[in-house]
Amino acid sequence: MNNSLNTEVNGTHDIDPDETREWIESLEAVIQKEGSVRAGFLIEKLVSTARQSGSDIPFSASTPYINSIPVDKQPNFPGNSDLERTIRSYVRWNAMMMVLRANKYTNVGGHIASFASAVTLYDVGQNHFWHAATDTHGGDMIFSQGHSAPGTYAQAFLQGRLTADQLDNFRQEVGGNGLSSYPHPWLMPDFWQFPTVSMGLGPIMAIYQARFMRYMHGRGLANIEGRKVWAFLGDGETDEPETLGAIGMAGREKLDNLIFVVNCNLQRLDGPVRGNGKIIQELESNFRGANWNVIKVIWGRRWDPILARDKKGLVVKRMMECVDGDYQTFKSKDGAYVRERFFNTPELQELVKDYTDHDIWELNRGGHDTIKVFAAYQAAVNHRGQPTVILAKTIKGYGMGDSGQAQNTSHQQKKMSSESIKHIRDRYQLPVSDDELANLPYLRFSEESEELKYMQQRRADLGGYLPARRAKSYALEVPGLSAFKALLEGTGEGHEISTTMAFVRILNILVKDKQIGNRIVPIVPDESRTFGMEGMFRQLGIWSQVGQLYTPQDAEQLMFYKEDKHGQVLQEGINEAGGLCDWIAAGTAYSTHGVPMIPFFIYYSMFGFQRVGDLIWAAADQRTRGFLLGGTAGRTTLNGEGLQHEDGHSHLMSATVPNCYSYDPTFGCELAVIIQDGLRRMYVEQEDIFYYITLMNENYEQPAMPAGIEADILKGMYSFKAAPNSKKPRVQLLGSGTIFIEVIAAAKLLQEDWGVEADLWSCPSFTELGRDGQSCERWNRLHPSEKPRIPHVEHCLAASKGPVIAATDYNRAFAEQIRPYFNKPYLVLGTDGFGRSDTRANLRKFFEVDRYHVTVAALYSLVKNGEFQAAKLEAAIAKYNINPEATSPWLI
Repeated sequence: MNNSLNTEVNGTHDIDPDETREWIESLEAVIQKEGSVRAGFLIEKLVSTARQSGSDIPFSASTPYINSIPVDKQPNFPGNSDLERTIRSYVRWNAMMMVLRANKYTNVGGHIASFASAVTLYDVGQNHFWHAATDTHGGDMIFSQGHSAPGTYAQAFLQGRLTADQLDNFRQEVGGNGLSSYPHPWLMPDFWQFPTVSMGLGPIMAIYQARFMRYMHGRGLANIEGRKVWAFLGDGETDEPETLGAIGMAGREKLDNLIFVVNCNLQRLDGPVRGNGKIIQELESNFRGANWNVIKVIWGRRWDPILARDKKGLVVKRMMECVDGDYQTFKSKDGAYVRERFFNTPELQELVKDYTDHDIWELNRGGHDTIKVFAAYQAAVNHRGQPTVILAKTIKGYGMGDSGQAQNTSHQQKKMSSESIKHIRDRYQLPVSDDELANLPYLRFSEESEELKYMQQRRADLGGYLPARRAKSYALEVPGLSAFKALLEGTGEGHEISTTMAFVRILNILVKDKQIGNRIVPIVPDESRTFGMEGMFRQLGIWSQVGQLYTPQDAEQLMFYKEDKHGQVLQEGINEAGGLCDWIAAGTAYSTHGVPMIPFFIYYSMFGFQRVGDLIWAAADQRTRGFLLGGTAGRTTLNGEGLQHEDGHSHLMSATVPNCYSYDPTFGCELAVIIQDGLRRMYVEQEDIFYYITLMNENYEQPAMPAGIEADILKGMYSFKAAPNSKKPRVQLLGSGTIFIEVIAAAKLLQEDWGVEADLWSCPSFTELGRDGQSCERWNRLHPSEKPRIPHVEHCLAASKGPVIAATDYNRAFAEQIRPYFNKPYLVLGTDGFGRSDTRANLRKFFEVDRYHVTVAALYSLVKNGEFQAAKLEAAIAKYNINPEATSPWLI
């Protein structure tokens, strides 16, 4: 026991040390006789009583800078320590060789130091805790730290899963036999489960995967018994807002199936994480305050005798005095330096007088100690009622010597001196001769070795190899297009709805479908009423693992707010990142659970690709399947919200994601065709794609769908209405979304006011048209002797006459994607510039995409073609009250 007394606590001087000693002795007696749980209860009771009497006792969420699990509480280690030490040494060596060999012959880079600090953290999980998916266990989910990927490859190599050729092709993937730089399921679909190297995304995705497990279990769709989500991250990564941004939700939801392992090597990419502070103490406070179970693994077993002999608490006091910058410096020096700078008083030096400088140098940190790590993992998997975070103190570049251990340059270290390599060889007693060192050889165990048998048996006992990913599940029976008959027939004359309402009708049809209705996962931020989805609250219920513990304010209303243990809707509040993580978890359920789910995430389009585009890119990497719906889309359609709400560019961003299919439909029939075909492709054919569809909140008549145009809708362009054949001047008018309504109106103005005919083309996807054109161009370029392929847009316009004019509610670059793929004059109108608040009519006039500007643009194109008089064009500009001297909207 610690019998020392501090004379000052939190700035308050001890006015009665004798009384203080009596209290401490009483507490120590309780601990000895009744245990720490009883002692903790008494302390909490005393604090509660003091607060109730009016005393202001501040809350402290941090504990001393020592291990959370005392020595006498450590479980017996069930493994073979000697074999595991050898295996770790081989894994460490091969991970290092991968990077060194890659940079000896190429310049592809790589990282050594991160995994060097985390070897034990991964090794203990591989040998004792991480379950693969079997018939009786759904399998654990492991979010590996991205920069530690070489270690995972090295482990798989020793297991026989990867070859030396593959290791030699680390970061060299073009030839088809390489290994991705970091965890990338798109590039290694049978190996990696989760993309994590965009720092901060792994932790938040892990949290929502853990909660989606509960959702699946609550709705009777998956058995999650015994399954855990493990997320590995670095202490420097916690500076990313996404890393800690959702830990409050995990604590509130009591996700005891979630374990964070924070590799606290005290270093960022360029220097200390908290050079002037203590990141472990800071993180402890953050997580404990968010209702997490916190386990600190700070000191290894070699510190235990010193801490045991220190009866005055001097070592612990010194541990708290040293900041992280000190600890980094200690491990970049030597034992003599540590003796002088850490054990810096006569009393401290007395505690280690029988220790040599080498002994002091070997005082290890908890994250490098198998026994300490095992104890922490065991406590974490058995903890109930809270998520757990393990704060494991390590050394960046552990074992790398003067080539990177605890140095500010450790993260960038891709090469090592021959002396450092030899030092590592000797330290870990590896069978590599001096003559072989220059060749940077890989090491393997023989087939008869005890080490290989041990590795294989440990993984066999845990169900198989990890990481491993299920690439396919099973096909679903999705409804045919006829199921959406009401949408295909239109609204009828005089009846108006928006595409948002058309989507809600489609969603209602799907959730009632007997085959896939229970697979639909509607996801909304705190905007359900904006999208007309509040009816689903009562119909489906908002999922909550505790149900509804209160009577909702609107209980007497038809569409009251309903939370339910078996609810289907996921409602994340004002939290697009959380909703997107829900969508990823649902859209990858076919892989993580073997159960295909169909997520529809609808949100303000401006707050999708722009706000959480990094998560969407990770979703693409993870082969997520589902639908993203950008609601209230368009720069002029959302008329009252102003600059930061009006989206005119999300389609430009979505076009950059290769497996994202983007559509901007104008009519409900188009939307029905797109969604039905998406269901077929993703859930029958099991294509690893997803959809981004923009929806508008402007009401207008919805026409019936002409027969036989389904394929053209999906290709991105179809003939909406052809003008009568005549000798009059003629133009081709293209549009998408609500601006196509303006284009239709412009066609009427052209005919009635100026005697110009216009063929109308609805273009639900300029992006798909552009991709098709690029594909045809590439094929033609590489097959010069064969019949050229014709892009769909060229095919549509081949027999048409007159110049082409396109208008959308998005930046001009959106419709510019198709310019190279047909040989006609082409003029594009779009909404470049900042959004602003006004009426739709005024906004469309300002951005020059209303029916009058479309009309003038068409007449201008005819003037350039010599088919219309310039004087008449000037008359049109005056007639429609257009100011030729107005400043361009994208310059304002």
